[in-house]
Amino acid sequence: MIKLLFTTIIIFTSSILAQTNEEKGLSIVEKSIDLDKGFIDVSSEGVMVLKDKSGNESVREFKNLTFEEPDDNLGNKGIIVFTTPRDIRGTALLTHDNIEPKDDDQWLYLPALKRTKRISSSNRTGKFVSSEFSYEDLTTDEPKDYFFVWIEDTLCPTDEALTCHVIEAKPKNKKSGYSKRLVFIDNEHFRYQKISFFNRRGDLEKELSFLGYQQYLDKFWRADILDMVNVQTGKSTSLQWSNYKFQQGLKLSDFEPEKLKNASR
Repeated sequence: MIKLLFTTIIIFTSSILAQTNEEKGLSIVEKSIDLDKGFIDVSSEGVMVLKDKSGNESVREFKNLTFEEPDDNLGNKGIIVFTTPRDIRGTALLTHDNIEPKDDDQWLYLPALKRTKRISSSNRTGKFVSSEFSYEDLTTDEPKDYFFVWIEDTLCPTDEALTCHVIEAKPKNKKSGYSKRLVFIDNEHFRYQKISFFNRRGDLEKELSFLGYQQYLDKFWRADILDMVNVQTGKSTSLQWSNYKFQQGLKLSDFEPEKLKNASR
């Protein structure tokens, strides 16, 4: 029995070591995504804090809805809608994540114009409501959207008590605003801890940190803060999340473009 167990451990270890760096990178990202499956839907509230390089702040409040697409060949659906201040209230972004080679679908509702406009693929590199988050940053990672390579394991930059896998992710979509991303995923719970974004020239442009993770329903991890810093301009945008509610009975029909004008109600 002991000999059989020892042999099994050797075979399992050998299979891990036999992975290429590309296979290892992909498997780590897939594990992170698989562990979050089954939440069905979730709503939350948030505060967006924008800072310029001098430290001046502007604050907005929003609510967020996410619908988990049960079909693995389709991506999730999400809505961000601002509730304050008055000049941005009702502005809403709808995202339908898709799998490569199909581009993600995004629509922006502008209450001042009382119309919904589609965000073209070429415009997804633009800033979302003047924040440091681009439209592209607000889509969900899908394994088929990137070429992954495991780089190394190192201390997590957000928490040195944890070890992180460092994964290089190069987008397959030629319209991406990035040449690559470096993704830090902790090896304990496979949570995203940090993402470094490199622009098309290959220069480091932005860094996104995931802070204050909380676990919900004894399974699903969500960060309290997503802190995006533009290392080139010194500007930053912090998304501070609260009041997570899972499995609220949201429907796919809630995530249609024509529903955006009523999203803030």
